[in-house]
Order: sequence, then C-alpha cells, then structure tokens
Amino acid sequence: MSAGPNTTGALRHVLGHLLTPLLMCVGMGLAYLGAFHAPAPHDLRVDVVGSGPTAQVLAQTLQDKGAGALDVRTVADRGTAVTALREQHSFGAYIPGEKPELLVASASSDTSAMAVEKVFTKVAAGQGAPLQVTDVAPVASGDPTGQGVFFLLVALSIGAYASVAVIGGAGAVLPMRIRVLLAAGMSLVVSLVGTLFAGPVFHLVDQGLGGVWALSWLYAAGILLVGVGLHAFLRRWTTLGVMVLFVMLNFTSSGGIYRPELQPGFFGALHAFWNGAGFVEGVRGHVYFDGHALGGHVLTLSLWLLAGAALVVAAGVTEARRKTVDGPRVRAATPAEAEEEVEEAVAV
Repeated sequence: MSAGPNTTGALRHVLGHLLTPLLMCVGMGLAYLGAFHAPAPHDLRVDVVGSGPTAQVLAQTLQDKGAGALDVRTVADRGTAVTALREQHSFGAYIPGEKPELLVASASSDTSAMAVEKVFTKVAAGQGAPLQVTDVAPVASGDPTGQGVFFLLVALSIGAYASVAVIGGAGAVLPMRIRVLLAAGMSLVVSLVGTLFAGPVFHLVDQGLGGVWALSWLYAAGILLVGVGLHAFLRRWTTLGVMVLFVMLNFTSSGGIYRPELQPGFFGALHAFWNGAGFVEGVRGHVYFDGHALGGHVLTLSLWLLAGAALVVAAGVTEARRKTVDGPRVRAATPAEAEEEVEEAVAV
C-alpha cells in the first residue's frame, strides 16, 4: 500500500498552514520595526518659561535648530508650565537662569521625558550650568520605567485574543448567544487577572485600581467581541486577523513605549483612535493626571466594544442565513480542526 498520496496531502496541508506564521513574521517585522526602529522627535511640544527677550530668543533658536523636531513655545510662569505638563499639552518646560531647571512629567511618557532632557542638558551646558530636572508627575515606585502599563496591555491582549481562538474554534458549534456569554465571562476573568498584576502583584499603580480594572474590562471585552464576530467571516484566518488588529497595529500605536511624537506619522494617526492607545492613555490619565481627558479614552474603548457587538450581531445573522440556505451541507469544524486552530493561535 503506497504512502505517497497521503504524504503529498499531508505536506500540502502543512504548507498551507505555514502561510499563516509566514504572514505574521512579515507583518510583525513591518509593524514593530516600522514603529520602533528609529525613534526621533517631531513636533514635540516643549515650553520655555519667561516672557522677556531672553526667553523669546531661546525659544526661537531652539525652534529653528530643531528643524521640525520641536514645537517650542513660551509660557509666562512656572505654574502655567506645570499645568501644561499635567494636562499633557507639553512634555518639558525649561526655566532659564543661573540655575536652569527642566520640568518633565515622566508618567506621560518616560521616553519623551528623556528626549526632552537630552535637548535641554545641551542647552544648559552651553550656558555653563548644570541642569536640575524636576518630575512633576512621577510614575509609581513599582514601575520605574513607566512602561509597566504597556506590558499590562500585552498581557490583557494575549488573554483576550487567545480566548477568541478557543471560543471561535472549539466553540464554533455553540449558538452565538452562548459564545457571546463566554466572551463576556472571559473578558471579566482576563481583566481581573490584569488588575491583580497591576496592583497587588507588581504594584505598577499605587492608586485608582478600580478604574484600572474598568478600563481593562472595556479593553478585553472589545477584543473578544470583535474576534468572536470576525470568526464567522474569517474562519481559520481569524488568528491572523486579530494579530493584525490587536498586536501589529495595536501595540505599536499604543504610546506605551514611544508616544506618537517620537514615531512615524502612520502610527501617530492610529494613536488617535486605536483601542490600545485608549487603554494606555486612559490608565495614565486616570492614575497620574487626575482623570484628565479620561472621557475621550473611555469613549474610544466603548466604540470598539460597540463595533464588536455590531460584528457579533452581523455574524449571528450570517450564520443563520448559511444554515437556511445550505441546510445539511453546512459542516461544523471537526474536533481535530478546531483543536488545530486553537493550538495555532495560542502558540503564536
């Protein structure tokens, strides 16, 4: 009995499935290297404190030398500069004088604060004076780099999109309403796990843990509903689809490592409305900036949740129509196929 046809079929099957990781490799390389390989400031807002000729000349000189890297303005006094930092309108404020001082808000973005500090250290050195740096919005002691919120985003995302593979693959034979209930339950579990990590386990935040949980739930629920809805249309390509949406485009535009002022314009544009940015900036605003602009970030996450709900409804209607039209010809995924899809997604 010849094994040739079986070997050929198995090889064709494997090669077909290898296309997914190959596309993921290309997509991850384009997304991550495109977003992170060469961070450089552009239109990075900084302030020079003072209203006299010295402050005006310094601001104009920095603007001209920056060639688009900086957006330099003057503000009248220290209080105005602090307010701009705490409302995330600027990322640094330089107070010239015999003892020059730089105000930053590292909780807004540690990498942006470092970029600003690098610029004004050179300015102070040119004046022959050491630079004193004052952080008006420091991060929690358990998150010294300020990037803990980004890695919390990663944990929530993986928990959510891996759950999509299980619900969509192993649970494909279940009615849509039950899959939605499973998605809702998993979003609650994933958000609670993330909140435990953020608070009692790693102390990434030292206040506002209830709000962090609410934002985590909104974020995870949005991913799960979008993924469950997409599965009815994408089937075995769902893993790649959710990876594109919630990893490749999401992590890179979230602002968790570099804010859009240090990234290419494409990722900066996504930052304005993508769900990862809504989560990261929402947590930052809630924990460190007295809820400033929190409503806008909650709206972003809520709109993603509503988009997921709309996709689920569309998926339910589509599945019902398929059953009506195709009748007995409709074939649910076999247990082996469902397990294969789940393992592929979770392994990635």
